[in-house]
Amino acid sequence: MSALPIQDIRNTVLHGDCVEVMQRMASGSVDFILTDPPYLCRYRSRTGQTIANDDRDGWLEPAFVEMYRVLKDDSFCVSFYGWNAADKFIGAWRKAGFRLVGHIVFRKRYASATGYTESRHEQAYLLAKGRPELSGCPVPDVMDWEYTGNRLHPTQKPINILRPLIEAFSPRGGVVLDPFCGSGSTLVASRVAGRSSVGIELEPKHCRTADLRLHSAA
Repeated sequence: MSALPIQDIRNTVLHGDCVEVMQRMASGSVDFILTDPPYLCRYRSRTGQTIANDDRDGWLEPAFVEMYRVLKDDSFCVSFYGWNAADKFIGAWRKAGFRLVGHIVFRKRYASATGYTESRHEQAYLLAKGRPELSGCPVPDVMDWEYTGNRLHPTQKPINILRPLIEAFSPRGGVVLDPFCGSGSTLVASRVAGRSSVGIELEPKHCRTADLRLHSAA
């Protein structure tokens, strides 16, 4: 497999399996990882849309092993996760070498699902490789959510909740990686925040959407 020098793939969306793509990237080549992987919940939207690989977990440990490797020392990763599979996610993060150093809850004004309880939040863990310095200006661990309408992706994340995370946990001008970039919200938020980005996406349709958003003048 040919190598992917970080200077050649800045501000690009790479189509393919994220484990295979990251294996071609150099160790310690990205400054921050912000990602929204499949939640392992067999998600199906109200219109019948599904998420690739959401029905299996074989990718979970290999993906975070590669994320840990390509991340620079003393740097952060923020990963959304499915609460119903929290044990699997936490086990994979720790096995890869990450330390759990924070937990962020995004409160919704609406219920995205209803069961024994109403689902009115999303959640993510702040993970550390090594021991990053304290910023002196920490973000709150409870934030308000914005609804995107999921027009571009079944679980489209809002740019305005990603941007503060990028600004807090990556250096200005740094490279942000999203190995499960979906419709490219992380990439757009990185651009707005003054960072470069690299996205990886398995689904061709979403890869095209992410590329278009990243390079749009809007």
